[in-house]
Amino acid sequence: MNFLEDDYQDIREGVRALCATFPPEYHRKIDAERSYPEDFVDALTREGWMAALIPEEYGGSGLGLTEASVIMEEINRAGGNSGACHGQMYNMNTLVQHGSEAQRSRILPKLASGELRLQSMGVTEPTTGTDTTQLKTTAVKKGDRWVINGQKVWISRVQHSDLMILLARTTPLSEVKKKSEGLSIFLVDVKQAMAKGMTVRPIANMVNHETNELFFDELELPEDALIGEEGKGFKYILTGLNAERALIAAECIGDGYWFTDKVTEYVKERKVFGRPIGQNQGVQFPIAEAFIEIEAANLMRYKACALFDAGKPCGSEANMAKLLAAKASWEAANACLQFHGGFGFACEYDVERKFRETRLYQVAPISTNLILSYVAEHILGLPRSF
Repeated sequence: MNFLEDDYQDIREGVRALCATFPPEYHRKIDAERSYPEDFVDALTREGWMAALIPEEYGGSGLGLTEASVIMEEINRAGGNSGACHGQMYNMNTLVQHGSEAQRSRILPKLASGELRLQSMGVTEPTTGTDTTQLKTTAVKKGDRWVINGQKVWISRVQHSDLMILLARTTPLSEVKKKSEGLSIFLVDVKQAMAKGMTVRPIANMVNHETNELFFDELELPEDALIGEEGKGFKYILTGLNAERALIAAECIGDGYWFTDKVTEYVKERKVFGRPIGQNQGVQFPIAEAFIEIEAANLMRYKACALFDAGKPCGSEANMAKLLAAKASWEAANACLQFHGGFGFACEYDVERKFRETRLYQVAPISTNLILSYVAEHILGLPRSF
């Protein structure tokens, strides 16, 4: 495994050049208006960055998760927010790896060109949270149609996506041998669904992260909306979830570097009592410690991505990378806000916006406590705690 950043310098330079055309004022305005960065996402698509994981035969770049993670990292490192577009990266893996040839041929070229967006994934429910096997949304086969009923929550980017990956139970929990069985994945045409059985209710939240509650009332999907085999959805969705956690880790690393760069520059210039505040060890040490943690998290990110790209199990590494990176970016955010003093709360410095954005990843897409439980049980062999 080669983790040298120079291996991806061409990607970094390309993404940085694009991001430079969207200055901090752009992202600040989008955040203030609670709007979606359409122009930014369209620009990423036009230059091919959003098609990184699509195989070349379908019009994509045929790159791996490692390269995709570098793209997400650089967006956040440049002051943007990958939360507006990262869904297409990890959702795409489910379609690429488990979709039929007919599905891939029909959809992937349109995703690569930007004609369609696949930014949304419907898994979480209000009564089950991360206990995915207990979800209540059902899909019942009636003739040549699937009929969906149920509810989802915290489903992001639905209003800016043409397609959504949906996980629903096709066999009742009482009728399966293992609780992870009997779940299936469907590809939903969002606009059609909103016209005949799916209701979207936006959830106002502390970051500009368009997210929603969904209600399904006798929503009918065509027979070929099923991705892969019926009942194998839980196994399939794990592919996307591992990719998601590795990509989120990369985004947090990008945030972490943004915070440490920002605060380092500021404390060199900010003078109090006749000397730069960056000369004080009480200022230096928290910044240095955050930077060290970011560097360490970076290595775990590369390890998780390398295993994913090699087709090897990477659940443990993806979870650990996400925890380490989220913790490191949060510590960097705290140091950056603290040492900017009152200016850290001023919107024009962008610190408060990025502070809010990176805080999300202590909670989503999986909380730090659940990652610790996973490591305790599956790596250390401790008794299951729940």
